[in-house]
Amino acid sequence: MSSPAASGLVSIRRTLRSRNGRVFFGGSLLAWTGLWMQRIAVGWLAWDLSGSAFWLGVVAFADLFPAVVVSPIAGAVADRTDRVRLTMTVQSIVVVQAALLATLTALGEISIPRLIALELVLGVAQSFAQPARQSLMPGLVPREDLPGAVALNSLTFNVARFTGPALAGLLIVETSIAVPIAANGLFYLIATASLLLLRVDPADRIGHAPSRSILAEMVDGFRYVARHPGIGRIMLFAGVIGVFARPMLELMPAFADGLFQKGAEGLAMLTSTTGLGALVAGIVFVTRGGIRGMTLIALIAGLSIALGALLMAATDIFAIGLLGAAASAAAQVVHGIAVQTLAQTASDRTMRGRVMSIWGLIVRACPAVGALSLGALAEAIGLRPAVLLFVALCIPVFLWGMKRRKRVAAALERGLGPKRT
Repeated sequence: MSSPAASGLVSIRRTLRSRNGRVFFGGSLLAWTGLWMQRIAVGWLAWDLSGSAFWLGVVAFADLFPAVVVSPIAGAVADRTDRVRLTMTVQSIVVVQAALLATLTALGEISIPRLIALELVLGVAQSFAQPARQSLMPGLVPREDLPGAVALNSLTFNVARFTGPALAGLLIVETSIAVPIAANGLFYLIATASLLLLRVDPADRIGHAPSRSILAEMVDGFRYVARHPGIGRIMLFAGVIGVFARPMLELMPAFADGLFQKGAEGLAMLTSTTGLGALVAGIVFVTRGGIRGMTLIALIAGLSIALGALLMAATDIFAIGLLGAAASAAAQVVHGIAVQTLAQTASDRTMRGRVMSIWGLIVRACPAVGALSLGALAEAIGLRPAVLLFVALCIPVFLWGMKRRKRVAAALERGLGPKRT
């Protein structure tokens, strides 16, 4: 019998040998590399324009918060329309947004209000793209390879998370802030065109024929998640952790320049280090195989996101701050893979888009609320005390999750994957 690690790697190899796998994950790598380049550039642009942790939080909020309104609608749309066509449409909007932002920045016409408006556009587009793309994934691989595909998806994201910031930092220093933003538009254009090469079974490409209103189906999605004995609770835990632990990674410019006094080069080092930590964690987790024990891993990783951020904020030594950032990012990717795999595997196929839209809401809206709150609190009491308070609030949430772990695991891991000893 093969080991779990071997089975996980075999699953990934099978995925990458297929035409769909190469097209989907190749396009994802290119698009996400561009997106991370733009995120770093936008964060530095907001900090450069304002010098304020509060306004940095507002810009992050503008990008992430649209998920609160849009994600539930996007999930219902993804379950009743052509998911490939929907993905291409919203990714084309990202291309236009990047081109406009790069042009305004290059001409010196960008301002905080205009930046916020454009980030809202990006947030809406990403909120539609996330459930459409994620709900396509089970149609690209056999069911037994889904945990490996989800892990590969996260691994791809974190390869981009490592390379994108490094490229952005280099381009900002050597050229201008507008260049990495323009590169994102080009990368997204290529990735969008590549989706025409996908061959997806109609049953997975279109969830179901419309039978009720979008509002009714959106409500059904929330009801399904809330009533599920496992998905609802693990997503609630992830949501609270998203508010109180994730925002530290959204406010990197404040740490790089305000706390460590390292400027744009320090920001590139911090964000690349987080990408490296996430990449290593993703590679290790990919080899795990199966989903037994993933509920416990998701809980421990959630708390570890906060503890890594605390280490980053508690020191004046940049090297230790880098270590904390890497640890927090590594825990974040493990937490994300675990929760997403559990939710994807346990959800009904006809509800998959809506379940993934709620997951998208959590990973975008919760850090947005947290970033805005943490930025405002940091302005009032300082960055370090604000981070300490947020980390302290994660501890009772972790204890709540551990108390319910066995019941949640029974619902999410029921008879799936090899038993782990």
